[in-house]
Amino acid sequence: MVTAHAPGKVYLFGEHAVVYGEPAIPCAVERRATVTVEERSDARLRVDAKDLQLEGFTVEYGETGGDPAVEAPNPMLEAATQYVDGAVSQARDAADAPEAGFDVTVESDIPLGAGLGSSAAVVVATIAAAASELGVDLDPREVADRAYQVEADVQDGQASRADTFCSAMGGAVRVEGDDCRTLDAPDLPFVIGYDGGSGDTGELVAGVRELRDEYDFAADTVAAIGDLVREGEALLEREDEGALTELGRLMDFDHGLLEALGVSARSLDSMVWTAREAGALGAKLTGAGGGGCIVALDATDATETALTYEAACEQVFRAELATDGVVVE
Repeated sequence: MVTAHAPGKVYLFGEHAVVYGEPAIPCAVERRATVTVEERSDARLRVDAKDLQLEGFTVEYGETGGDPAVEAPNPMLEAATQYVDGAVSQARDAADAPEAGFDVTVESDIPLGAGLGSSAAVVVATIAAAASELGVDLDPREVADRAYQVEADVQDGQASRADTFCSAMGGAVRVEGDDCRTLDAPDLPFVIGYDGGSGDTGELVAGVRELRDEYDFAADTVAAIGDLVREGEALLEREDEGALTELGRLMDFDHGLLEALGVSARSLDSMVWTAREAGALGAKLTGAGGGGCIVALDATDATETALTYEAACEQVFRAELATDGVVVE
């Protein structure tokens, strides 16, 4: 039996634009998915999802996968079958053990579909744990690459490497197409507000694609996000107070660009403005949008307190930068 855990993430800058080859800077945060894997004597796969911030469930199915007979909302089935099944397939491939079966237990304190990289963390942790259970210890970069293949398959080729690379490596990372690297970054004072909902990533990405194909201004907006990421990367190399203030301003600008692309939501905008009015250096949505989470920069308690009283915010918490990526226990 092997257990592995991997962190979620917030986007400092670059969501949506990264799909078109622009750079992005996600940062791993100390909210983790933990996956325990035990090899079975047959080729079946049993998935026990104890906590995906939704009602837990258990499903067991044969080596051919398919659609298990279980009543559960689609996002839960997707997390338990498509993502986990793909991760197990990658582990089998790494160990050259195509007939290996597993009991898989998934636990997570990352809200599902909220823009914090829950699926990436589950896939990364599952690949690392299942491969280790089969006697293969994978390098984090190989875990990241294999996890990306899973997400790309599930998301019909619209995934980027950002979420999976960040979860596998930890810390702050820069992703531009296939160019993935780690960054030296300070422990930024992240405050996360969660509206209790989630957006449909596929639908939101498709919407941006349609807008970008139809209007030149939308393509220019995507490119502007890429330029903003490059400015932000330079600021991360500085450690003075002025750099942190400027990072916040860029976060505000990025949120405005994402609004223009139609991926924000009233709840997210309300939380963003509450954070700004409370004195946050900057605030923006994180992830696909349409609902889910915002991230703000504030070393004081003011933003956290203000979001507690914001009607659109169901949960607020401070999140430290996760310096460790995937960890096999």
